[in-house]
Amino acid sequence: MSLPAYHPDLPSDPGTPVDPSSPTALLTSVLATHSPEDADALMHELRRMAMTYKFGIDEVMTKISILRDEFRHLRHYNPVEHVSSRLKSFDSIFAKCRRKQIAVTPEAIRAQMFDLAGVRVTCSFVSDIYQVRDMLVAQSDLTVLEERDYIAHPKPNGYKSLHLIVKVPVFLSDRVEDVVVEIQLRTIAMDFWASLEHKIYYRYDREVPRHLTDSLKLAADTAWSLDTAMERIHEEMKEIRDGEALPEKELLLDAEEQLRENLGRTEPSGRATD
Repeated sequence: MSLPAYHPDLPSDPGTPVDPSSPTALLTSVLATHSPEDADALMHELRRMAMTYKFGIDEVMTKISILRDEFRHLRHYNPVEHVSSRLKSFDSIFAKCRRKQIAVTPEAIRAQMFDLAGVRVTCSFVSDIYQVRDMLVAQSDLTVLEERDYIAHPKPNGYKSLHLIVKVPVFLSDRVEDVVVEIQLRTIAMDFWASLEHKIYYRYDREVPRHLTDSLKLAADTAWSLDTAMERIHEEMKEIRDGEALPEKELLLDAEEQLRENLGRTEPSGRATD
């Protein structure tokens, strides 16, 4: 049977050769066991599932945006530097179904995959990570299913991040559906390291030479030293500012802007400028 034309991850030309080990081949074989009507219904449900997870991401992004704006405008500090999101593609979903022997049905995918929807929050300082975590988990409509603290307990390769797997309600036209979203919280240094590590592992198909893994571990240690040093500076700045009235122009500065402002006030000799 020909493949549904509306599926973005499938070849538009039914005559295009398909690698039998590819995610597309898996979906093709699954659809071939259904009648045309049932195949269309399955594709419709898979697309509806993806849309629902997109809405779950939107819910979490809204929560973080509200917290970010509240801190920036009312508390005169912004613990969140950057927020991004990712919805797992159909190709990635089907590849994981093949790898993990998961049935290609919305029910099986929801029950056995917890990384369909992801939100990444980048913070300036380690203390900001835990502050944002505490504010999120305190919200009554967000349920924490699992927490993985790779900052307190780094992976052997040096990876550091705080992962929350949460459940958030999505209000649809005909029902309320709980959606699982993975939230990753990192510092800027952690995020830079993780991005580089991902590119290297992708380039070598996870068979990374030993000298590169050793270099990555050393870079992770260096990044942690930077985070620790910046945290000390951050704490000292807070102690100084707790006893001072902030100038009007500084009330809306985020953490990075505040740091630049303070460092810019100091001459090489350490004496404050006029």
